[in-house]
Amino acid sequence: MEHLRDKVLACCRQIAQFSRSPGETTRTFLCEAMHDCHQVLCGWMQSLGMEVSVDAAGNLRGLYPGSDPTAGRLLIGSHLDTVPNAGAYDGVLGVVLGVALVESLVGKRLRFAIEIAGFSEEEGVRFGVPFLGSRALIGRLDEQLLATEDAAAVSIESAIRQFGLDPALLPAAALDPYTFAYLEFHIEQGPVLESIKEPLGVVESIAGQTRLTVQFTGKAAHAGTTPMSLRRDALAAAARWIAQVEDKARSSPGLVGTVGRLEAKPGVSNVIPSQATAALDVRHASDEIRTRAVDNLISAGNDLARERGLGFRVIQQLDQQSIEMQPALVSAATRALQKVGCRGHRMTSGAGHDAMILAEKVPSVMIFVRSPGGISHHPEETVLPGDVQLALAAGLHFLNGF
Repeated sequence: MEHLRDKVLACCRQIAQFSRSPGETTRTFLCEAMHDCHQVLCGWMQSLGMEVSVDAAGNLRGLYPGSDPTAGRLLIGSHLDTVPNAGAYDGVLGVVLGVALVESLVGKRLRFAIEIAGFSEEEGVRFGVPFLGSRALIGRLDEQLLATEDAAAVSIESAIRQFGLDPALLPAAALDPYTFAYLEFHIEQGPVLESIKEPLGVVESIAGQTRLTVQFTGKAAHAGTTPMSLRRDALAAAARWIAQVEDKARSSPGLVGTVGRLEAKPGVSNVIPSQATAALDVRHASDEIRTRAVDNLISAGNDLARERGLGFRVIQQLDQQSIEMQPALVSAATRALQKVGCRGHRMTSGAGHDAMILAEKVPSVMIFVRSPGGISHHPEETVLPGDVQLALAAGLHFLNGF
């Protein structure tokens, strides 16, 4: 396993060099750098006797046939896109570990087939909507979503065509009907496993999340000649509202609320902002608590706008319910971890993952790999070689458990 461990780490580092921005790791939905990712992984999978293709959503798919054509298939996957200026392991590690598990079989055919999926998009960076890759597998890339545009007014449908793919073939990207389970390896992206000194953990649920954009609209005016009492300052209202987001999240146990993007127009130092647009991300394991918090924050935004004579608009990008992983698979993953000397710690993921999309159609489970320092979505994101080796060993036990 040491050789495979080193191969996994080297592959992740190599893929981290493929970026749309020089000097950092940034890959968004179907950017040119994704071709390089596919080339590296395609070559590795083909060398293992896998049938490799890229579906109409840009997902890299590799099939390792089983000995019994009636036994169905196990899907193993994660995503190949990144946030801006990312680390080398978020998403990619899960794909590479899947390929390495196939290599660990050294040509042996299991009764069932193994399919590896490198999803084209999970982060939601380019179009503000996440999980585009895995949505294609469950038939949720509809015409309305395909018409969504990025900041350059390029639609998802156009991006697919520009990458050399045909959106008309999206139905063929659907899950094989005989897929009986989905397994996703992923770095934890948080500090829990490190705090309890565990290298691996089993995800038993994924918190629900809401993503939306709010827009305050006022009136631009001269910063030096307009009295404070006569201003319709959109950015000042947004600032007050952002503070309310933080207050709400801090006062509700388990709730997290983030405004990760704020844009003001016209964006000039001596002009009162006429428009402020903010992106909100709210998450909680309880859908009831999450939706109530979002409703309260929208109401607060409306109140601020009314008090200040502003317009207020809300655009929702995502309302994803919390998801339970399949209990039998959680138990199987727990046993696999215990066989390699881990406790088999079970946990809830605060981050969203492709598993929460696939779980709508197929029994799913996740195995977390410890994140040193709890660091992710950052160039310093890393993993420990020993943890990767344990993940491979546990994955092999998981495969042999069916």
